[in-house]
Amino acid sequence: MKHGLVGKATNVNVGVDRIACSWLIKKWIDSEAEFLFVPNGQQPLPEEAEPFDIPGVRLSHRRGHCLFHTMLREFKIKVPVLERIAHIVDEADTIQKVFLEPIAPGLDFICDGIRLTSPDDITALERRSILFDALYAQISLK
Repeated sequence: MKHGLVGKATNVNVGVDRIACSWLIKKWIDSEAEFLFVPNGQQPLPEEAEPFDIPGVRLSHRRGHCLFHTMLREFKIKVPVLERIAHIVDEADTIQKVFLEPIAPGLDFICDGIRLTSPDDITALERRSILFDALYAQISLK
């Protein structure tokens, strides 16, 4: 499970992809991970933390897909339930004309609500665990 990612940096005001990825990191990549939030466009980025979901860094959107897809590929995680969650997060995070995953708009809506009702990004990430644990459990049943 350890991939040496204890420090992770991303922009403030987390959305569905970063909320999902923080869950993925804590559950599947590095349970000890700590998150640092920087203002949008801040340069240089903190050296003590690997940046994610910031344009131009190793862990960011690729080929029109969200970061969740990138992280599954980068860390060679091949779990069918996580692949399905990646599709859902992808549709929730990117502009779509047609939704193949009907829960994607609702997931985005709920993640926005988590952010709006949280006093800060750390609290939003703490609150996301039950949502993505439940999503994982529900998809596992099908």
